[in-house]
Amino acid sequence: MNKVVFITGASSGIGKAIGEYLLNKGFIVYGTSRNPEKIENSRIPLLALDVRNVESIKNAIQQLIDKEGKVDVVINNAGVGITGPLEEIPTEEIKNNFETNLFGPIEVMKAVLPQMRSQKSGLILNITSIAGYMGLPFRGVYSASKGALELVTEAMNMEVKSFGISIVNVAPGDFATNIAAGRYHAPVISGSPYEKTYGMTLDMMNNHVDSGSNPNEMAEVIFKIITSKKNKIHYKVGAFMQKFSIVLKRILPDVWYEKLLMNHYKL
Repeated sequence: MNKVVFITGASSGIGKAIGEYLLNKGFIVYGTSRNPEKIENSRIPLLALDVRNVESIKNAIQQLIDKEGKVDVVINNAGVGITGPLEEIPTEEIKNNFETNLFGPIEVMKAVLPQMRSQKSGLILNITSIAGYMGLPFRGVYSASKGALELVTEAMNMEVKSFGISIVNVAPGDFATNIAAGRYHAPVISGSPYEKTYGMTLDMMNNHVDSGSNPNEMAEVIFKIITSKKNKIHYKVGAFMQKFSIVLKRILPDVWYEKLLMNHYKL
């Protein structure tokens, strides 16, 4: 297992779990963090990278290539959450979310593709979200940024397949990580027309993350994808009902599906 794996956002949560799991399986693993010097006792070598900064992306990947001479697997894991009524989320926060969740992964892929093309091989895994398959109330920006990355992945995979490169999506549901602490929460404004509904939904979302699955489940799936001889385009990882919600959206009339979501969120 001398494959070189590069994981963005590997200092905590799902990225850290994936990195440590692959390290234990014998892979050569490098992770990234915006401030690696602040991360103590990381088992994974961390390179400085901010997905919102193209130069830092190029520098990190060049450092990796200089050290290892190749990069076999890239896992675009770095991302941020965002919640709130769309009407009340500041536009700059919407733009920041897309910079991190969509444009950042695109820039990472653009930076690594020349090396993979020269190797005539490579695998890129984009960590999206089950939320990217549906517009969720008070998570519309997050759903949109992750859904856009799903579609970009579909398109790019067809563009690079002839070079021996594969690009796949891995969409997790709720996992027990610190994502809730790091995401942007639009404040629940007293007197807002959304005060009651958004406040209740925010509590529900935080409870879902706190009681989410073990991130090692994601790591196991990633390992299976990397070691598989043939990959799918889309993978979903999470509780049965979360994955089944995607099937329901495909087969139910829009009005029925919307009613199911609104009942779930008590709207």
